[in-house]
Amino acid sequence: MKKVRLGIIGFGNMGAGHTKNYLDGRMPEIEITAVADRKPARLELARETLGNDVAYFAEGSELIKSGACEAILIAVPHYQHPELAMQAFDNHVHVMCEKPAGVYTKQVREMNEAAAKSDVVFGMMFNQRTHHVYRKMHEMVVGGQLGTLKRVNWIITDWYRTQSYYDSGAWRATWEGEGGGVLLNQCPHNLDLLQWICGMPARVRAFCHEGKWHDIEVEDDVTAYLEFENGATGVFITSTGDAPGTNRFEVLGDLGRLICEDDKLYYSKLEESERTFSKTEKQGFKRPPQTDSIVETDGQYEQHSGVLNAFAAAILRGEPLIAGGGEGINGLMLSNAMHLSSWKNEMVSLPIDEDEFLTHLNARRATSRHKEDSGVTFNTEGTY
Repeated sequence: MKKVRLGIIGFGNMGAGHTKNYLDGRMPEIEITAVADRKPARLELARETLGNDVAYFAEGSELIKSGACEAILIAVPHYQHPELAMQAFDNHVHVMCEKPAGVYTKQVREMNEAAAKSDVVFGMMFNQRTHHVYRKMHEMVVGGQLGTLKRVNWIITDWYRTQSYYDSGAWRATWEGEGGGVLLNQCPHNLDLLQWICGMPARVRAFCHEGKWHDIEVEDDVTAYLEFENGATGVFITSTGDAPGTNRFEVLGDLGRLICEDDKLYYSKLEESERTFSKTEKQGFKRPPQTDSIVETDGQYEQHSGVLNAFAAAILRGEPLIAGGGEGINGLMLSNAMHLSSWKNEMVSLPIDEDEFLTHLNARRATSRHKEDSGVTFNTEGTY
C-alpha cells in the first residue's frame, strides 16, 4: 500500500496526540517519517516514541527543505502557522494545519493566496466537522430543511481551564505568544462550525473580557451579538471560567429548529413556514403545529485521524478533504471581528479592516508580558 510520508512540526500535546493515533493504527495510509521541535526534550521524546528510522530536526524550516517527507502537519504556536505553510508551498510539500489558521486574517489571506498558486493539497484540522451531530446539522441547514435562517444561539462554556493550565507555557494566553485567549485557542472549532452550518454574519458586536477569571492578559469570557445579511441574529457566548459549563447550539429557521446538546440533535419541524402562518392564521395566540423528534445520525466521529485519513486520500487519489485550508480564514474572521469590536467598543462589519485589526493587535503584542519567551520574533509589521 502506498503511504503518504508525513512530517510533524511541533511535538507538543497535539503532535504527540497525532503520533499516538498513528501508532495505534488509525491512519493506515500515513507514515510518519520526520519530526521537528525547537525543544530538545520534546525532540528526544519523539525519538523515544518513533525510533531512529525517523528524521529529526530542530526547526520546521529544516524539515520542510529536507526531502524527508512529502506532507507536513503544523502543530506549533499560532503565529507560525502561515509562515511554515508558505515555506511548504514553496517547496511543493502538502500541508495540514492545526487550528487556528493563524492569528490575524491579513496573514492568513497571504497564506491562502500562496496556496492557490501552488500545486499541493492544503487542509485544516477542523476535526469537529467529523462529529455526527454537526455533520447532520450542516446537512439539514444547508439542505433547506429549516428554511430561512432566523436565529442562532451557541453557549459554549464547557472549556473550563485552571490557572495552572495557563501557567504551563510561556506562550499561552499572551498577545505575543498566542495572539488571543478562548476565541483563538478553544473556540476556533466552534466558530468554524457556526459559519460552516449557518454562514457568515455581516456584523458583530462583542464584549471580550480580558483576564476576568484568570491571571492572563487575553480574553477568557466573551459575549457576542451577530447579525446576518438576511436579518437573522445570533448570540455566541464562551468562557474558560465557568464550572459547570454548558454546550448548547440552537439554530432556528422559519420551518423549524435544531438544538444540539449532550451529543443529541433535537428537531422541531413546523408543518408550514412560520412567516406564512403568522400572516394567515386568524387566532392571535395559536402557534404553528410542529412535530418534535430526536434526529438519528450515523454515530460516527472520526476526530483527528479522520481528517488526516482524508488528507492522505486527497494526496493519493484526489478525494475531498474534511476542510480545505482556505476555509480557515472564515472562523478567524469571526474571531478577529469579535476582538476588534470589543477593542473599539462598537459594531463592526465583516470583512473587517485587516490593517486596523493588526494595528490594535500589535499595540498589545508590544507590551505582552511574555513576548521574550514566545518563540517568535516580533516587529511592528506583524511578520517574523
